[in-house]
Amino acid sequence: MPIGSVTKATIFCRFSSTQIFSTLSPKISQFRNQICLANLLQRYGFSPSQLHTFLAKNHFLLHHSNVHEIQNSLNILLSFQIPQTSFVSLLFDCPAVLDFNFLKKWQIGISKFGNSGISPVAICSVLALSKRFQIDPDLFLNRVGILKDLGFNGGVLTRVLERFPRIIMMKEDEICEKIGFLEGTGISRYGIERVFHSFPEVLGFDVENRLKPLLDEFLELGFRENEIRDEIIRDPRVLGMELGEMSRCLGLLKTLKCRVPIKEEIFSKGEFRAGFEVKLRVDCLCKHGLIHREAFKILWKEPRLILYEIEEIVKKIQFLVNRMKYGVGCLVEVPEYLGANFDKRIIPRYNVVEYLRSKGALGFDVGLKGLIKPSRLRFYNLYVKPYPECEKMFGRVAEGAGLQQRHPVEFCLHPLRAYPSKLLSSKPPVAPPNSISICVAKRTLICLKSQSGLTAKVVTCKAGSIFSDPYNDKQNPGIQLNARNLANNGQKRRGRKQCQGQLQLHL
Repeated sequence: MPIGSVTKATIFCRFSSTQIFSTLSPKISQFRNQICLANLLQRYGFSPSQLHTFLAKNHFLLHHSNVHEIQNSLNILLSFQIPQTSFVSLLFDCPAVLDFNFLKKWQIGISKFGNSGISPVAICSVLALSKRFQIDPDLFLNRVGILKDLGFNGGVLTRVLERFPRIIMMKEDEICEKIGFLEGTGISRYGIERVFHSFPEVLGFDVENRLKPLLDEFLELGFRENEIRDEIIRDPRVLGMELGEMSRCLGLLKTLKCRVPIKEEIFSKGEFRAGFEVKLRVDCLCKHGLIHREAFKILWKEPRLILYEIEEIVKKIQFLVNRMKYGVGCLVEVPEYLGANFDKRIIPRYNVVEYLRSKGALGFDVGLKGLIKPSRLRFYNLYVKPYPECEKMFGRVAEGAGLQQRHPVEFCLHPLRAYPSKLLSSKPPVAPPNSISICVAKRTLICLKSQSGLTAKVVTCKAGSIFSDPYNDKQNPGIQLNARNLANNGQKRRGRKQCQGQLQLHL
């Protein structure tokens, strides 16, 4: 009996251990495959963050039992000499391209093609499209031959395949239709090659429903055919404008309220070019998360953006979002941020505020408006002057930088504008040497003497007020002038007369 009991117990333990091992072994095997696949992708250029995102989106690779086959597929892709950035981008966009049989077929097809001059980036784009639509390598070689017969040289052909690989799915008649449209506008053969090289996407536009109506819109706006042709050759992206987009851009330009030099510089290259520059800035802003209405509003408030380079605008937006941690929607309320100098205004102010925030010296949150809108002198007085260590980050402000004199010294008003309380004081302020104080309806001005008399800027006064010298002495026996006569040259504002300009008081 004891021996039989031990035998049964041993058999039961062996059966249980076998059942547990058979249950856990697939999980262990799958986990090992995941580790091997992760190590393999890291060796082929995937960063840890990219690896996590890639495996989370493509679970079918985690259940792939043959990691060696995936490695062979990666080796074939590398044999095409695809750059690492394009290599990773290809796998993110089309992970199904790792199919070994598919890549083996294309490897043989491209080897037959020989030294065609097609770049590895173009091959990368064609592979992604071919896997999605099951395009055979023979069909690709046939389309390349047709394009060469139509006049696409090596550089243009490579550029088109990189940016618009769908051309291998187009018929020959469709391609000829695009060429005929451009020839009808008066563009030479060399100009057509330039258009296809600079903007290959034009090959995908419909002639009857897109290109011809766009050309008619330009003509209705008053542009001449030769002007349109020159603009297309200079920047073929003009053909990518939507119907009605040019009209809206020109409407924005007509309502701009900015300084005359800025407006003249905007229109310096012609009205057509100015409208297209607006379109490019709107596309740039919309690309970063804004809608068209917000983008047009920003350009209307800050017209200088039309003159700035796209790269400069992108740099400011990326700094705003990635470094300053603001949403792109803040630009609608503070469009002055995009018009500010990046190195001389944005960076120093941000460094000062971040330093003070890290030290706990700020008891409130300085928003984007408080960071950009204050003048240099005001920002210096608020955040830099109380903390001398911030002057290295911000720079010093010269004394008197905020004072501007509009008139020569001998005709200048005493700077009472800096002290508005003195204008309403009951006692006249002490006059500086070589000056006379004049009371005007309980408001005191201090005027400097000149050879031709006294010159002062007239303040708001009621009609009938008397100008007199409170310091009536023998040399100046009272200076009186009726404000009713003086107000005749003034402007009516809020129901009363306001005298502006210069008041000459001759002794």
